[in-house]
Parts: sequence; C-alpha cells; structure tokens
Amino acid sequence: MPGSICDVLPAVAALLGVPGAPDRLGAADRVAHVDRVAVVLVDGMGWHLLPELAADAPLLAAVLNGAVGSLDQLTCTFPSTTPTSLVSLGTGAQPGEHGVLGFTLNVPGTDRVLNHIRWRDDPPHTQWQPLPTWFERLTHAGVSARVVLPEWFVGSGLTAAAYRGAQLCPTRSADDYPQRVADELRAAPGLVYGYTADLDTAAHVFGIGSPQWRAAASRVDVLLSRLVAELPPTAALLVTADHGGLNVPADARIDLDTDPRLTAGVRLVAGEPRVRYLHTVSGAAPDVLAAWTEVLDGWAVVRSREEAMTTGIFGTVNPRNLPRIGDVVVTCTGHTAILATGHEPPETAQLIGFHGGATAAETMIPLIYFGASRDGIR
Repeated sequence: MPGSICDVLPAVAALLGVPGAPDRLGAADRVAHVDRVAVVLVDGMGWHLLPELAADAPLLAAVLNGAVGSLDQLTCTFPSTTPTSLVSLGTGAQPGEHGVLGFTLNVPGTDRVLNHIRWRDDPPHTQWQPLPTWFERLTHAGVSARVVLPEWFVGSGLTAAAYRGAQLCPTRSADDYPQRVADELRAAPGLVYGYTADLDTAAHVFGIGSPQWRAAASRVDVLLSRLVAELPPTAALLVTADHGGLNVPADARIDLDTDPRLTAGVRLVAGEPRVRYLHTVSGAAPDVLAAWTEVLDGWAVVRSREEAMTTGIFGTVNPRNLPRIGDVVVTCTGHTAILATGHEPPETAQLIGFHGGATAAETMIPLIYFGASRDGIR
C-alpha cells in the first residue's frame, strides 16, 4: 500500500530528530543525515501526470528515468481537493478527524456554505480545525518551522488551519520565490515549506495538456531545479502534491440546478463538481438518494452519509464533524462532473480540469526526494 500525504511531515520531523515522530515512509532510508529539510507542494502534480509533465520538465524527466532523486507513490486524502489535502498534510490526520472535509462545507446549524479558499476568521480556525499541526509539534520540540507563502495567504483560515505554529514568511508577486525558499533553507536548520499553485490553475482554466499547462510545467521545473542546485550539503528537498486531476468534456457534465429530479428535497449543496454533499430537507434523504441514484447511474456513486462513512474513505469521523458531510454523498466516476450553477460562481462551470473524486488519476501523488542520499547520489 502506498503511503499517505498524512505521513510526509511526521517523516520530516523524524529526519530532524523530533522524539516520537513516526517515519512511516522510510525517509531515513532515502536521505542521509540532514539538519534542514525543504518540503515543496506542487498543487495539481498528480502521479499519473508525471509522464506528460516530463516533456516540458527536464528535472522531472530525469527523476522518472532514475537519473536523479528518488521517487515514491503516495495517496492524498478524500475528497482530493486542496483544502482537505493541505490540512491533512499539516496535521497528519485524515479528513474525518480534522474536519476540513471538502472545498466547501455547510456550517452546521446554519444555511451557510463555507468556501475554504475564501475563509478568513469565521468560523474561528481553532474551532473549525482544532487538531495540532506538525508545524506546532516541530516548534514545541525546538525545531524551526517556516512557511514561505504569497502574502495574500497570510491571515486566511485555511493557512491557520494547515500551517498553525509555523513562522510565516510572506512573499510578494515581484519576489524571486525559489530564491526566497533557498535563502530560508540556508539561514537556519529546520523545516522550510513552500507551495506553488501555477500548475493547478492552468489545469483548471485551460485544461491538462494545454499549451498553458505545459508552460506552467516548465515554470515548476525551473523552480524545483533552482532549489536542487542551491541545496546546502546537509539539506534535503522533498516534493509532493495535493491531488492529481482530469479534464471533463462538455458532454460529461450535469447541472443539478436545471433538473427538477435533482433539486427536489435538496436544501443545500456543498462540496465541488466531482464530489457533492447534499443536505436535504427534513425526511427527504431517502427520496433524494433514490432520485440521484437513478439519474446519475453510470455517472457517479451515490451513497447516504452512513454508507459513505462505512467505506472508510474519510478515515475515522469525529462525531463533531458528522454534520459537515451531506445527508447524501455523490462521488463522480469517470470523466464526469456535477455542476451547480444556482449555488456556485459561474466561473466554476467554465473550468476544464477538475479533481476531488476518488479515482487514481485524482488521488495518487508523488513524493520526490532530492539531496544527500544513502548511496551518495543527489
């Protein structure tokens, strides 16, 4: 079984000597003694996309060929979406435990849908996501933990929920981002975390395989190549992702807000186009489940909340997080999407690339090691 995104930061903590930190990935078998580690998350760089990326990314091509670095396969958590994955990375916990169970979620007891990307301070991040992060654990163990992020991420609820405890190092759009990460890594021992959304943005807006996506792949490769070139002798660089993705053609989209069979009995819609959480009016859940199962036959797997939980897809679900999951959970299969034009911004329906579901193309992610390895190869 592949390791999980939840295992990455505990393994880094183990490399940095934090007592009791579990190295379930065997990172110590890949990396020689280090006193500093950079972790870079490339948003949208799924495992299945690596061969296609390699055409425009010489460093990634060299990794795939075994010429440099070391490559492992991991899984992200479900739903395969950025907010869920970032908090799973930061806490080392499954979504059912940390509670960030999707791109958007109903705030229980209200008719409000919380968009985790736009989330600021309501609800308070320590209440919505109360678990400790590995950045906090590193700091408490006396190990420096720094996060290099664009300045507009600072102050967001998602940043606090995922990276709480880290020293935030904001950057501006005009800054040399890879240089800033490299400078932070050289400045002091410990963990330095970096993030880039370039590839994922191009996939959403222009599609996987588009010229814009390939240009983004080239830029990501330049970023990683510069970091590898500037690694100090006692440093390692770990590169991973939060999810993969796929393109959804126009004829494989259903707009729930244009079909009365799909709106009947539904009080509130959350999630995203590949995974929908349907919160139903009182007593309507069985009818909604039956209607959606019939209409979406061959398009999606439709389950009650209880059925979805028994699959273990969310991990163990803390009772406080149960109401955040819809009464009905709809997970797309194949290259399909369920739009909700009456509930979401119009830009969502215009996207080409999607993720969030449980397919291998969406959930399998890489973990690449660079640095002083056990066999002496960087």
